[in-house]
Amino acid sequence: MSIQKILLVDDSKTELHHLSDILGKRGYKVRTAENGDEALRRLNEDTPDLILMDVVMPGQNGFQLTRAITRDPRWSEVPVIMCTSKNQETDKVWGMRQGARDYIVKPVNAEELVTKIKSFD
Repeated sequence: MSIQKILLVDDSKTELHHLSDILGKRGYKVRTAENGDEALRRLNEDTPDLILMDVVMPGQNGFQLTRAITRDPRWSEVPVIMCTSKNQETDKVWGMRQGARDYIVKPVNAEELVTKIKSFD
């Protein structure tokens, strides 16, 4: 499956803009959500090929949301990459335990991000 549609989930408008710009310039179709509820609405509207998930957000955090998404049969095949400033090894291990398939630390290196995304193609 080729990755074309990406859902970005982050409560920072600056981060959403920055990541949307990086991905849009590389031909990806990007949709954004600023919290867990909005992310679930977006998923119900149109299933993406991949989700980039922040961790620290109001309400449901990225770990909780990743667990909910990856355990739901409708979306369990959609890879989730945690994209967060939480850079401790324990955070990465916990993210992967919640169902994330990869983990990238902010500030994001554009080439590293694209390489990780392409690994799912």
